[in-house]
Amino acid sequence: MGDKPFLKLSGKWVITGAIALTLGIGAVGVSQVFQRQPDRSSVLVPSSEESSAISALGRIEPAGQVIRVSGPTGERILRLLVKEGQQLEKGETIAFLESYPERQAEVKLAASRYLEAQNQFVAERELGIAQRQEARTRRNQAESPKMREITAQDAIVRQSKVEFEQAQLDLKRYQYLQKAGAVSQQDLENKALEFQSKQQQFERAIATRDMLQEELQTDSNNAKAQINRTQAGTLRSQAQIDLASAQSNLELAKARMTRTIIRAPKAGQVLKVLVREGESIPTVANQGKNAKQAIIEMGNTRQMYVVAEVYETDINKVQIGQIATISSPVIKGEIEGTVDKIGLQIDKNDVLGTDPAANTDTRVIEVKIRLHNSIAVSGLTNLQVDVAIQPQA
Repeated sequence: MGDKPFLKLSGKWVITGAIALTLGIGAVGVSQVFQRQPDRSSVLVPSSEESSAISALGRIEPAGQVIRVSGPTGERILRLLVKEGQQLEKGETIAFLESYPERQAEVKLAASRYLEAQNQFVAERELGIAQRQEARTRRNQAESPKMREITAQDAIVRQSKVEFEQAQLDLKRYQYLQKAGAVSQQDLENKALEFQSKQQQFERAIATRDMLQEELQTDSNNAKAQINRTQAGTLRSQAQIDLASAQSNLELAKARMTRTIIRAPKAGQVLKVLVREGESIPTVANQGKNAKQAIIEMGNTRQMYVVAEVYETDINKVQIGQIATISSPVIKGEIEGTVDKIGLQIDKNDVLGTDPAANTDTRVIEVKIRLHNSIAVSGLTNLQVDVAIQPQA
């Protein structure tokens, strides 16, 4: 009986101790939780250089963008001479269209007609040359006797002049002698008649020579006119007109044939073949929205670029010559490049991220970055990449 109060007292102390022990453990646990929180000053903060880098999404493309090589819509491909991955030089043949054999035959026909017209023109030209030579010969034949006559008449004129001048001197001498009474009046009159005769002979000789010279000039002019008419007739001949027409037809046939040969507009690699042999070149409507008719897509993969879409609010921080870092899960490591060109137009973004909550109508400006290592991504045209443009040092 004496032990029971002690036991009850002991039970109260046990309960009281348990509560105290529990409260003590809880206090220690709360104390440890507060002690384990890290000091805010020890949290790592990005450096100013990393935080100032301009981030953007971008896509990889060849230098000069992807070129779509096309041809006349609806034309069927006769022969395709390239395959994907093939390197082409500028002007290298890509394909022949189905109309190529027909156009080639037209060129051969036009070339044959041009050759015939050329031969005809040469024949008529030689005939004209022969006619002009004949006219010259006739002119020479007409001029030679006349020239001889003029030469002979010149001699007569000179002789008549001498006789006329001598008769003039004799007349003056007789006039002096008659005044002195040395000769009679009859003798003086005879000398005057002789002087008049010599004067008339001299004038007739001059007139005859002038007439011969005029005849020579007239004959020469007529011969020259005939030569000119012959030459003009040759120049305006039907053969020459036919030759010019045949040449035009040949050039037109060659131009039409050229349109049936598809050539590389510049050097580059074939990225994709869109039309095979026997298929027709599709129209825009048959290729879907925003598509263009094309036979192949090609580009200069020896030098690759990244087109980064930089937010309009960050474009003022971008300058030509800045270094950019390109990364993607597909690329091993990172690739550096240099900002080569900054666009002049603000547009909506084309490269969309994987975040479903991302803004799909972001206003951006395209910035082209020339990659330092093009080999690593030469086969990854249109790959989406992450771009970090470093600030100018």
